[in-house]
Amino acid sequence: MKIAQIAPLFESVPPKLYGGTERTVSYLTEELVRQGHEVVLFASGDSKTSAKLIPGSQRALRLATNLTVMAYTILQLEQVRRYADEFDILHFHIDGLHFPLVRALDCKTLTTIHGRFDWPGYRDMFAEFNDTPMVSISNSQRPPYPVRWMGTVYHGLPADLYKLSPRSDDYLVFLGRICPEKRPDRAIEIAKRAGLKLKIAAKVDKVDRDYFEQSIRPLLDDPLIEFIGEISDDQKQSFLGGARALLFPIDWPEPFGLVAIEAMACGTPVIAWPEGSMPEVIDPGVTGFLVGSIEDAVASVHQASALDRQSVRRRFEERFTVERMAANYLRMYQHLIKSEFLETKSIQNLPLNFVNA
Repeated sequence: MKIAQIAPLFESVPPKLYGGTERTVSYLTEELVRQGHEVVLFASGDSKTSAKLIPGSQRALRLATNLTVMAYTILQLEQVRRYADEFDILHFHIDGLHFPLVRALDCKTLTTIHGRFDWPGYRDMFAEFNDTPMVSISNSQRPPYPVRWMGTVYHGLPADLYKLSPRSDDYLVFLGRICPEKRPDRAIEIAKRAGLKLKIAAKVDKVDRDYFEQSIRPLLDDPLIEFIGEISDDQKQSFLGGARALLFPIDWPEPFGLVAIEAMACGTPVIAWPEGSMPEVIDPGVTGFLVGSIEDAVASVHQASALDRQSVRRRFEERFTVERMAANYLRMYQHLIKSEFLETKSIQNLPLNFVNA
């Protein structure tokens, strides 16, 4: 099958440090190539891939202005238009910027939205383009208005990316991004109340710098709290694998939460608030706990050491490998190529978990 993967230009594929969307696109692309498909990756020029790379910019645009990102994204879409007829399927991962282009293309397309749907104007945009085949990354991500859903595909990791750490040290971890909705302040309070060391590996975006300086930095002056900053994939094995638990105390509708399955791949349980995708990702009492208060989280920290880390890893292998993710996407590609999905007139004719049931 000839497949195009179109990634955002904000980060390289895979990203050097933080970047869940680009990391997932990389895993999917490499697995499809491994299985023998002809894959072309449209991404930044500093991306690393075994697929053919068509660069949309010389390097990732993470530090560029919004206008620069928009300009190069428009150029990237022109590249896609130019080569579109060479592919069996075009798989977009760039929100909805390509929707007008898709209508002008005589080819099959699939769109995975990796973020949230409650931004202003999204309802109107998806109402206009409700004929575009879409994929959600969790059922909870789906908005309460009509979208042309083809199914849900959970993220997946290469099974050998991380290995089981059968034993843990007595520390907790917070991994990801410092921002109000991720609630690092909750993680710090949980660790202090539990009397355990907390290691924080997270990036601070420019937009969140004031929040970090005013709300989080004052909380770091405690011997139990260690702020590390951003870490690479190579550092995650020891960071996550040695932890008693990953704290994921979010306060927003998380679309998926890649860090949760990264922890599970190491055998490390996850303690999370039941927001967004977390009830779909975490199996309470097996791979972690869903909590609704600081007190419940502290109690779960003490219970986490009793969970079987091999069972955590086993559940990851059953549900969240890149092989499973790629197989689910390939089923969708095949349905689109056969026009079976496009011939379905009613959205209600498609089950909610078309792929992940």
